[in-house]
Amino acid sequence: MSSVDIGIDLGTANTIITIGGKGIVINEPSVVAYDKKKKRVLAVGADAYKMIGRTPEYIIAVKPLRDGVISDNETTEAMVAAFIKKVSSSMMLKPRIILCVPSSVTDVENRAVVEAALSAGARKVFIIKEPIAALLGAGIDISKAKGTMVVDIGGGTTDIAVASFNGIVQDTSIKIAGNKFDDAIIKHISAKYKILIGEKTAEQAKMQLSNVYNPDASRTMVVKGRNLIKGLPESLEISEADTYDALIDLVEEITLGIRNVLERTPPELVGDILASGIILTGGGALLGGLDKYIQKHIGAPCYVADNPLECVARGVEAAFDLSEDLMDGFEKISIYRYK
Repeated sequence: MSSVDIGIDLGTANTIITIGGKGIVINEPSVVAYDKKKKRVLAVGADAYKMIGRTPEYIIAVKPLRDGVISDNETTEAMVAAFIKKVSSSMMLKPRIILCVPSSVTDVENRAVVEAALSAGARKVFIIKEPIAALLGAGIDISKAKGTMVVDIGGGTTDIAVASFNGIVQDTSIKIAGNKFDDAIIKHISAKYKILIGEKTAEQAKMQLSNVYNPDASRTMVVKGRNLIKGLPESLEISEADTYDALIDLVEEITLGIRNVLERTPPELVGDILASGIILTGGGALLGGLDKYIQKHIGAPCYVADNPLECVARGVEAAFDLSEDLMDGFEKISIYRYK
């Protein structure tokens, strides 16, 4: 990967940017702060995230990607352009850029982010889909005629794919991922205890207490929120059993998605997956007991990739070294060369 190569993992929750020779240089929330009066972008990433809930009504902090798809082309374009300019301002040559996008984006949405990259000074732009980037980042050789399954659980979507011989054989995208896990914990605590907790508190509970395979009710933590009846602040002790009850239905849906993909996969490739296992990537892969749950209900080995949070970003970076092969025969890479 050259020093003028930029890789961008465009995620629902976070945008991660890599530069040749330097690795990851930006890992910031996918948020844009916009001034409606002056009709201009004020900030992107971490600076914009700090403004959520703390601005006058004419300044809005928005997340341009929702549930794994681009909900606002204009703000997404502005965010991508701002990030690229932030990391490429000192470059003498125009960079090549690979953009990793959710697998469910449309051609129109692809064009929007490509236009943003080109307007920010890219000389060539590639699009790669998340499951392929995740496999590359996990160190899997996808050039062989051998079936490999990846389950990439991000912030907005879970992408499930079977790849073989430089192509995706079967795949699906489910709008259940990290954000939905947080929402489920909030709803469960609210319904059971009549305490409303915030998103960050729910995320902490997910990270510290989640166990969807064998929950231990003796493991607890204290959360703080507002009593919905009294309207006053209140502390509450919750356990692994609470997060299990909140998350198990969503985990079952992800497992059903894996089953559906396998049912459409040729038996020879299913045999490969039975031997090599299912790879979990993305932040959601860190959900306690998820690998064991999937292994039990699918019947194939299942394991979490090394550093799953950065798998997609590392895969985007690795794709530059394979660009010639990918350009010639990789059906899931789109190449845009606008004049």
